[in-house]
Amino acid sequence: MEAVLDLFKAYAITFGWSLVGSISMGLGVLITLKMVNWLTAEIDEWQLIKEGNIAMAIIMAAIILALGFVVASVTRIN
Repeated sequence: MEAVLDLFKAYAITFGWSLVGSISMGLGVLITLKMVNWLTAEIDEWQLIKEGNIAMAIIMAAIILALGFVVASVTRIN
């Protein structure tokens, strides 16, 4: 019975950290994209992406991936 409780405890901890990571990533993406739009006010990134500018799409994807690496390293348990 104790092994089952330990298993449920491990599941609860894992679920909790997945929630923390998801919320952190969601808020981080919103904040980061707002900052990028603010810092590059003269460039309309989303319009360029809609027009098919692959270079701008790669830059925006790199920004989101970099944020994901930061959030993952912060929420990792060691």
